[in-house]
Amino acid sequence: MASIEVELGVTPENTYSIAGKQVKFDTAEDIAPYLKELNALKDVKKIDFSGNTIGIEASKSLSEAILTHKDTIVEINFSDLYTGRLNTEIPQSLEYLLPSLLKLPNLKLINLSDNAFGLQTIDPIEAYLAKAISVEHVILSNNGMGPFAGARIGGSLFKLAKAKKAAGKGSLKTFICGRNRLENGSINYLAVGLRNHEDLQVVRLYQNGIRPAGISKLVEKALALTKKLQIVDLQDNTITAKGATKIANALEKWEDLVELNLNDALLKSKGSLEVVEALKKGEAKKDLKSLRLQYNELEADSLEALVDVIEKKLPNLKVLELNGNRFEEDSKFVEKINDIFEDRGFGELDDLDELEEIDSDEEDEDDDDDEEEDTLEEDLDLDELEKELSGKEAASKDASVDDLAAELSETHLK
Repeated sequence: MASIEVELGVTPENTYSIAGKQVKFDTAEDIAPYLKELNALKDVKKIDFSGNTIGIEASKSLSEAILTHKDTIVEINFSDLYTGRLNTEIPQSLEYLLPSLLKLPNLKLINLSDNAFGLQTIDPIEAYLAKAISVEHVILSNNGMGPFAGARIGGSLFKLAKAKKAAGKGSLKTFICGRNRLENGSINYLAVGLRNHEDLQVVRLYQNGIRPAGISKLVEKALALTKKLQIVDLQDNTITAKGATKIANALEKWEDLVELNLNDALLKSKGSLEVVEALKKGEAKKDLKSLRLQYNELEADSLEALVDVIEKKLPNLKVLELNGNRFEEDSKFVEKINDIFEDRGFGELDDLDELEEIDSDEEDEDDDDDEEEDTLEEDLDLDELEKELSGKEAASKDASVDDLAAELSETHLK
């Protein structure tokens, strides 16, 4: 997140942080000393309460303190904020905090990672995201969402895109949503949400159990349309040759790509070669610095193609991860890649200590054997889905920020 911090102008001097102190805030009295410190500061751009645990009453006090800096705050870190809290406490806490965040006109980054949200807490988050028109960077990783909550997040991203355009605001630049079991069931709504944010630069959806049909639709119908992407991270999903084809087709459109992470994605030999060959096409990707292809059954043909790609098309590639694939560690192509890296002053490849031995009985296996049964349970037409979401949005109450804050607060237990 360092690049975002530089972009937002956040420094230690204008940050209030009690990150990782493991303080338990139950009452207003518990949190009062910290809020006194916060209120005494000037020009606060970042508030970081991550790594603590907050209850309902303390959340009310914090929500009020945040507003004393409403015109200067650009970043809020509320990750890992609910350890040990009941699943009934978390939504009530958020119903204080999130409406306050909507009143921060310059808030650019919100981090809600490492909180056990799931379906029980999705209502306030969904309502918040749909209205957070100033926010450009959303980080929601390891929240226990599952496909149904993930779909609702996708729907809220679509509504956010429409709200941003109506307010003359730019689209999201960052969406990070890893380790959330999004699976294929979230893909229709997630694709609709993401494809409407045309200025997206960073998409990280690692470790979500998304299978080839889901990856294929997400890439073809959403990510391939967002041409300003710099970072695409689909690590530890199941892509196979089916999804790799869609990624290969999209690569030429991602002209500003800096990082492509497809580690542990089972591209298979055919899919690996397609991705590598796609990097040969079009103009050189001068910005690509990191290419991660570990544990994909990549074989010597892809390795040979990589030599040519790195030499002619990737002049600034610094990170290449290839461990866990199917080629010999002493391959002449590994030597050539190391020679190129050394000539550029980037050192050698990382250790290749877990290469997979090629079993002759496996070499003839069809790369697509396990893909026939992989389909989306509901393969919705995304244009029709957008119309449906737009209709629901138009029929719903057109709440202002203050109206929404009041609406959410009405659900509090007194």
